[in-house]
Amino acid sequence: MISEAAWERAQKVRGLILDVDGVLTDNRIYYGSEGEVLRAFSVRDGLGLVLLRDAGYRLGIVSGRASSTVRARARELGMDPVLLDRSDKAAALEEVLAAWKLQPEEVAAMGDDILDGSLLAKVGLSMAPSDAREELLARVDFVAPAGGGRGAVREACELLLRAGGHWEEILRRHHLDEESPWKNRPEITG
Repeated sequence: MISEAAWERAQKVRGLILDVDGVLTDNRIYYGSEGEVLRAFSVRDGLGLVLLRDAGYRLGIVSGRASSTVRARARELGMDPVLLDRSDKAAALEEVLAAWKLQPEEVAAMGDDILDGSLLAKVGLSMAPSDAREELLARVDFVAPAGGGRGAVREACELLLRAGGHWEEILRRHHLDEESPWKNRPEITG
């Protein structure tokens, strides 16, 4: 659920900043045999970000950890800037705003732990996955029903696309609207 006031703020959003661990991932880190850090990313979250990007939204990452896997995923999704190894996320927000030439009220952010509080407190729309820290869940504008790395980002993207008036066009483009050729498709029995 989202309040009416938060929905109105969502309609003004033009950019999305994401934390990584616990938001784009399920908060687990895997180590390969050579000590390399591996992470699993949700393909559905990725599609949500691509749809958001294609609708004209800016996408960025602010994370407390440095990681080549995060840089690779961000590059694949067209996310910029990617600010890693940043414990002062409020200061990182200022860098993002300057790069995007946006005001704080035009930006949404999703985080999952107490280090994200300074960022979430300063954006127009604050969001968290359902498995975020209790301290954040009590304060954010939108709690995604899914957990981090398991669809929370996709739900945030869909919320922004709906608020921005883009969702119906996306459904139409992919033949999932009321005029879909599937609407009158005969039942398959067997």
